[in-house]
Amino acid sequence: MEIGTPLSPTATRVMLLGSGELGKEVVIALQRLGVEVVAVDRYPDAPGHQVAHRAHVIDMADGRALRELVERERPQLIVPEIEAIATDTLAQIEADGLARVIPTARATQLTMNREGIRRLAAEELGLPTSGYAFADSLEELRAAIDAGIGYPCIVKPVMSSSGKGQSLVNGEAELETAWSCAKSGGRVDRGRVIVEALVRFDYEITLLTVRAPDASGDIRTAFCAPVGHRQQQGDYVESWQPQPMSEAALRSAREMARAVTEKLGGCGLFGVELFVAGDQVWFSEVSPRPHDTGMVTMMTQWQNEFELHARAILGLPVDTSLRNPGASAVIYGGMDARGMRFSGIESALAVPGSELRLFGKPESFPRRRMGVALARGEDIDQARQRASECASRVRPLAP
Repeated sequence: MEIGTPLSPTATRVMLLGSGELGKEVVIALQRLGVEVVAVDRYPDAPGHQVAHRAHVIDMADGRALRELVERERPQLIVPEIEAIATDTLAQIEADGLARVIPTARATQLTMNREGIRRLAAEELGLPTSGYAFADSLEELRAAIDAGIGYPCIVKPVMSSSGKGQSLVNGEAELETAWSCAKSGGRVDRGRVIVEALVRFDYEITLLTVRAPDASGDIRTAFCAPVGHRQQQGDYVESWQPQPMSEAALRSAREMARAVTEKLGGCGLFGVELFVAGDQVWFSEVSPRPHDTGMVTMMTQWQNEFELHARAILGLPVDTSLRNPGASAVIYGGMDARGMRFSGIESALAVPGSELRLFGKPESFPRRRMGVALARGEDIDQARQRASECASRVRPLAP
């Protein structure tokens, strides 16, 4: 593997499609390895824009605009970081030899749509999942629930992230509201939804799974210690690592993650989401990129998830070993504002073993993640308490 000099004819150039807080850290990890990075997002001054060599604002679901930008920038690698992308265009770009899509164009197509990845996991690989069905109308949704999904259930758009458009439905009276929420919360397809039976689990994890070449050049799969997390309204609010698990459950989780990621192929880091009850494990979803719950690895691992992703896509060795227990806690904007301020930083960082990441997003919403508190501890209980305390001391203020 050779890496050139940024902003020169020898540059190793990577285009990032999606430049939020996760993309920002990927940009930094790539730049530390001497890579030239082009950051793309749907709005100006996104977090990744602020640190990349060049930034562009386009509708990434517009295939023509996306192809034109790729032809102009000529990246060797394209790294999707969000769902709202013209994946058919990416497939054609890869087929035409313009660039390599991470992990592959096919994997991007499958994982950007919940229908594709759920059918692959449950129907092709035979992995245990919650009961599910797809619907294109409120009537189809109601019929699917009545036919066996039952209440309570979860209704989601087939294309969304961070809990957008997701609803817990306890009965018939809540169904129409859930349908409307899913339609408005979808990233691209605003008509098709997935309804899932509720799984009674003890906890849920993200198993960060890395496919990277070993010393002989063969692609190998490595696993980070499991990340536990807590969600509200379908969006994570805190995570910790390592999540205690039985040996049997951990073995099953790794087998499922390996099966899915090997089927998807390519190299890079995958966030595999799983439900766990005792020794039983169910597959939920997979993202072919760093995961929001995995931000905790910036405090817990020798190589965090962003560094692992950067190394893997460049064909470099990876180390998934744990350094110490740690936790993360989300900092929300709490208001609608542009150019907001944050106070209490000095108090927050006085919490022992703590760090902060303020993302620099230009616009705040009440439930928009604007930062994350990180903390290490002697164990995950202490780390979680420290991260929560650190986050609580940060006070978002109107401009």
